[in-house]
Amino acid sequence: MHVFLEYVWLDGNQSEPNIRSKTKVLVDWTPSEDGSFSLDEVPEWSFDGSSTQQAEGHSSDCILKPVRIYRDPLRRKSMAFLVLCEVYTADGKPHPTNHRALVSEDLSENDTWWGFEQEYVLTISGRPLGFPATGFPAPQGPYYCANGSENVAGRDISEAHLEACLVAGLSITGTNAEVLLGQWEYQLFGMEALKAADDLWISRFILYRISEPYGVTIDLHPKPLQGDWNGSGMHANFSNEAMRTTGGKELFDSIFTEFESLHREMIKEYGSNNHLRLTGKHETQSIDKFSWGISDRGSSIRVPIPTVKNNWVGYLEDRRPASNANPYLIVKWIKGILDNHRG
Repeated sequence: MHVFLEYVWLDGNQSEPNIRSKTKVLVDWTPSEDGSFSLDEVPEWSFDGSSTQQAEGHSSDCILKPVRIYRDPLRRKSMAFLVLCEVYTADGKPHPTNHRALVSEDLSENDTWWGFEQEYVLTISGRPLGFPATGFPAPQGPYYCANGSENVAGRDISEAHLEACLVAGLSITGTNAEVLLGQWEYQLFGMEALKAADDLWISRFILYRISEPYGVTIDLHPKPLQGDWNGSGMHANFSNEAMRTTGGKELFDSIFTEFESLHREMIKEYGSNNHLRLTGKHETQSIDKFSWGISDRGSSIRVPIPTVKNNWVGYLEDRRPASNANPYLIVKWIKGILDNHRG
């Protein structure tokens, strides 16, 4: 039996990493008695790092170290898997571009829950899908969660992506049309910081691959269209056990205080060009200001109504991350804060 393995990794692009992949075929693989295939059976592989901004040409080999495996939803008729990899140097050390290695994951204290809201815009020739060849459509207002061809563009891609993520085993919990015509969002849930970030990267990879036959570009720029149009974010919902069980206003106030003290450092790693999105308009807070608010989508941190009504027991939403943000850096920062606030 043949097994198709799609090795997926992140390159060394300076602003945000791009997703790379290549296929290995295991020939004459002998299945176990139950027919399963595990991560332990996936060999390490190498690639030309000089072509991915991760090595010089005179010493170009980089190592792909498999770290998580998913069912490949794009090769459903075959024994096929997506293999998420970390990049290592030839001497066996995490590559400087390996941000996954920065996320410390002490499983005995890994009580964080995560919900990512990934927004993106479908474009053709640099214009959002559904826009006329020249000029603009009607102002935004009728497009959010809309139905009907006059107000929606790209639903077939969103639906195909939703189905593929479920086949891959991702905890995708929903999808919807967003405020800008041609803009969509999907939500992912995770009960471990590292797995939540891994799943987000794989969900993006699947989205890119789903869009290829359509000739459509997935635009993760935080402000793809200037003017009176919403940008794109990757809102991060989060909680730890103390927030979900004992809670209390005092605990949440201490979390807000630490977020505010670290705002400038965090925002530097929340996605490039985020200043174009975080202007204080279009459901954002200014990039230079930190704020929190109850049910306030114009704040840095939104406190959901159920959290307040439940005597300050629940979760929070960080609305600052841009749509192109690196989830490993997001969970690194937020998990580091939550580890200091366990009730």
